[in-house]
Amino acid sequence: MTQTALSDWSPASWKGKLEAQQVRYEDREAVQIAAAKLSSLPPLVTSYEIERLKGEIAQAQRGERFILQGGDCAETLADCRPEVITAKLKILLQMSLVLVHGLKKPVTRIGRFAGQYAKPRSSPTEKGTLAGSEVELPSYFGDLVNRAEFDPEARRPDPHLMVRGYQHAAMTLNFIRALIDGGFADIHHPDHWDLSFMSHAGLSPERRAQYEHMRDTLADGLRFMEALGEKNVEELTRVEFFTSHEGLNLLYESSQTRRVPRRTGWYCLTTHLPWIGERTRQVDGAHVEFFRGIENPIGVKIGPKADPEGVLALLGTLNPEREPGKIVLIVRMGAENVGSRLEPILAGVAASGEPVLWSCDPMHGNGITTRHGVKTRSVDAILAELEQSIDIHARVGTHLGGVHFELTGEDVTECIGGAAGLGEDDLDQNYASPCDPRLNYQQSLELAFLLAGRMRSE
Repeated sequence: MTQTALSDWSPASWKGKLEAQQVRYEDREAVQIAAAKLSSLPPLVTSYEIERLKGEIAQAQRGERFILQGGDCAETLADCRPEVITAKLKILLQMSLVLVHGLKKPVTRIGRFAGQYAKPRSSPTEKGTLAGSEVELPSYFGDLVNRAEFDPEARRPDPHLMVRGYQHAAMTLNFIRALIDGGFADIHHPDHWDLSFMSHAGLSPERRAQYEHMRDTLADGLRFMEALGEKNVEELTRVEFFTSHEGLNLLYESSQTRRVPRRTGWYCLTTHLPWIGERTRQVDGAHVEFFRGIENPIGVKIGPKADPEGVLALLGTLNPEREPGKIVLIVRMGAENVGSRLEPILAGVAASGEPVLWSCDPMHGNGITTRHGVKTRSVDAILAELEQSIDIHARVGTHLGGVHFELTGEDVTECIGGAAGLGEDDLDQNYASPCDPRLNYQQSLELAFLLAGRMRSE
């Protein structure tokens, strides 16, 4: 009997808990209409896909697989366009090919897409200028909640946006599945992938040549293994994409949570891997209450304020039966904190025997503001946190099984550093993110090479 069979849990039991980061809607009738509509619609993902991902996460926990998770900080409804979706798929594919080649193990690709429409904020309101006067309006919480324009009507939380978010997530997933079924991601023939991106992304000729050589070597190796009748080739060559998003808006998540035929328990069918954010992981809070009752694998963001006791309390609540593949701890300490804060947590969890996948999110702890007041991140700090994390895992005797990046397949200028030497004065060339700065195409692929090289030497 699973934890979800406990009589004190239901998809709505979270409503009796502390609701951190929950939206306050003015029109309660409209909320009920939107929730009922979501409950009546087909699921976005299937329980079979969820269980498959859980199995792959369990493999990564044992060191047999690696998890690459990445995508936008916050999707927008306007970006539900084929060129945007294709660009994100392409960079994740190319990064994963680098990792497959370097780590010599299968890589599971999990996109921050088809649902990453809600964004936590440090303050529920923000000040700005409207018609020449300073006013205070609700913060922008993502397109699932309100709109980004600094206008009273745009910032008013609108429950119908949950339905629109579902519709755009469904269209995104439909396009992704059509691309994959059509051979877009066939790793047997990576030479067919469109590499014109490399030319306009500013990638150095040396790095481009390295990638093309690696691509051809891997393709030849796969064909040779198949010729020998290797049984495990399919695991290396099968390309799937799973979805993930922060499960912030619990009205949205619970409206699509249901039982399915021939399985026990409840499944949240908005995404394969929902995660709980750093701001909402209180053991007695609404988010932990909701997520403790679903069968999905669950991500949990772990920041520098976390301690071993608190992490173990979370694990005991979210995974009391110690099910393999259930929990992904996504550590986001920051380069300045990871050296002192990560090791005690790793050691505490390892000593407890709790089965977890350790993933490094080197993005969220490394935000800085330029002298011009622009939010950015340093590629050097991102790499430093990754390298320190690998060293600390080696020292404790655990292993890093995944990474979590905010990235885009486009040529944005939002993070400083990298081989191209992007500086603070370059950020205004193409700063497109509505929230947090993302790695661009070149920076993402560069980090994949550096990560593969470093982990190959471990």
